Amino acid sequence: MKVDESQFIPENILELQDVNVSYGSIQALKKINLIIKQGEVVTLVGANGAGKTTTLRAISKIVNCQSGNILYQGRNINRRQTHEVVKLGLAHCPEGRRVLAKQTVWDNLLLGAYIRRDDRQIKADIQQQFGLFPRLEQRQNQLAGTLSGGEQQMLAIARALMSRPKLLLLDEPSLGLAPVIVREIFNIIQNLRQTGVTILLVEQNANLALQIADRGYVLAAGSITLSGVAQELINDERVRKAYLG
Repeated sequence: MKVDESQFIPENILELQDVNVSYGSIQALKKINLIIKQGEVVTLVGANGAGKTTTLRAISKIVNCQSGNILYQGRNINRRQTHEVVKLGLAHCPEGRRVLAKQTVWDNLLLGAYIRRDDRQIKADIQQQFGLFPRLEQRQNQLAGTLSGGEQQMLAIARALMSRPKLLLLDEPSLGLAPVIVREIFNIIQNLRQTGVTILLVEQNANLALQIADRGYVLAAGSITLSGVAQELINDERVRKAYLG
């Protein structure tokens, strides 16, 4: 009888254990411990320079941690390279969008599927992204550099989803966008949860991020100072004074 391996998937899709990251003599992360469970939206809250982006970069193996462990679906990925963790089901949508400006929307989406070889399913997934992001379908033959900031952000998220990730790292998706577009992006993030994607969100708009998250962690000077259920953090006086205005 064939064993259903899915029953052995750990409840925690990601776990950081005492993770330390340094840039030369500057210690950016200090003994970071966090857990993300399957299907959650978890947000990292903190001021600029607190270590939020570095945390995402350490998870996706863009930077190496000096000590500690990063466990993805129960596997230690400390020694993995970026392309290897993408194959495992982890995608990183970086700050600043970073679309290929001189390539079309369609070609940017194809790039997101670079680890895959199932051409028919890749085309089907592009159509699925067009369902999530109708504006991208309208502009599929347009150069990405000519899109608006909001459309580029949609393209960056759609491109990350083309690898069929189980865990999506989103870094500042609302940065530089008009409020009406920010609401649209956050509606899309909430819809992604319904598709089964787990999300770790770094976002300058702490109030909005906590409103859609299940749980949150507060980072200050490279250390986690608070963590808990998102609604509790919204109501925490320390968080309100420091990050919610």
